[in-house]
Amino acid sequence: MDQEESSAQLADLFQRLTKRLRRAQLARLAPLGLTPAQERALRVITRSDEPLRMTELADRLGVVPRSVTTVIDALEQAGLVRRAVDPANRRAIRLHLTDAGLAVREEMRQARRQASEDLLAPLSADQRHSLIELLSVLDDAPGSGGRKSGSSPHGRPGGLLPGRDPKSS
Repeated sequence: MDQEESSAQLADLFQRLTKRLRRAQLARLAPLGLTPAQERALRVITRSDEPLRMTELADRLGVVPRSVTTVIDALEQAGLVRRAVDPANRRAIRLHLTDAGLAVREEMRQARRQASEDLLAPLSADQRHSLIELLSVLDDAPGSGGRKSGSSPHGRPGGLLPGRDPKSS
């Protein structure tokens, strides 16, 4: 198998496994009443050291701000998040986790862990370690959008959305 064929095969495998993981996570999140988009937003909010602005959440998710509004509406209606005016800038809204949002955080983590465990169950500990090392090489490669390439967590330099001018933010 030449390099081009192996690259295509690897891309197909990554895509299939990503879909399997997403379906498994969706099934495990369903009892919590969360969609994948809501879980992802809630996960980003819970990982933040301070309450995020809506625009900051959109940036970290790699979506346009208006897309976040619908997700936050649903999380607020579920009692997991509340909006509050930013005291430093009354035009900005900060997102705060409620007690219910904090409580569901561990259930979300467990759902994601179990979905991952189900997918990775056929691998031995040594195989998992090897896979982590190999995937880390790809993730850390310059230009990959990974952790060490100077990109934001969602793979965009400086946390910018495509076509977004940093001076207009």
